[in-house]
Amino acid sequence: MPLRGNPNQADSILSAPHTPCQCAGLLAESAPWAMMFHPSPAFCLARRSDPTAAPPMSDEPAQIYYKRSRFSCKLPTGRLYTPSHFWALEASPGVWRVGFTKFATRMLGDIVEQGFGIAPGDPVTPGQAIGWVEGFKALTDLYCVIEGEFVGANPAISQDITLTDSDPYGAGWLYEVRGTPDPGATDVHGYAAMLDLTIDKMREKTGESNE
Repeated sequence: MPLRGNPNQADSILSAPHTPCQCAGLLAESAPWAMMFHPSPAFCLARRSDPTAAPPMSDEPAQIYYKRSRFSCKLPTGRLYTPSHFWALEASPGVWRVGFTKFATRMLGDIVEQGFGIAPGDPVTPGQAIGWVEGFKALTDLYCVIEGEFVGANPAISQDITLTDSDPYGAGWLYEVRGTPDPGATDVHGYAAMLDLTIDKMREKTGESNE
């Protein structure tokens, strides 16, 4: 669906997922202006070799505090994050729960409505537009980040759309898919590095110093 608002922000952070070898070509061809928000090629190649592997056992806290410029949030550990600013958590064996990151909801603004164009049982693939979401700042397609079979949308959101913004990592999850995550997904530390690059690019565009 068409986007509205500032295309240099909301559209770029919600662009369709992609594989490293397709990055530059997809953005240069379909949205050249979005290239400035895209991580460096080196970052794109530094993906997890096995995105379906369980997180390693460690003493890592349940979440880490992230801050860059005027944006700050708490990022849960033990789940995967995609370049298109979605998180994925294996809610049950082989079933992945997906939601927006806090950065994504920040770029969209208050979410007022959303919907899905597919039904439970339909096959889905990373990069496929499966629905739409309307925020105060933008209206955009909702993309899938899991390869497999669509399980369903979060029923709680149909009752309270504000959960997507107020509790994006918990009750505000978007949908579930039985299958395999986007191979471009990374852990929380990789995502934090990607946020650094994205926010720095945004600051450069507005002429704000990164010091």
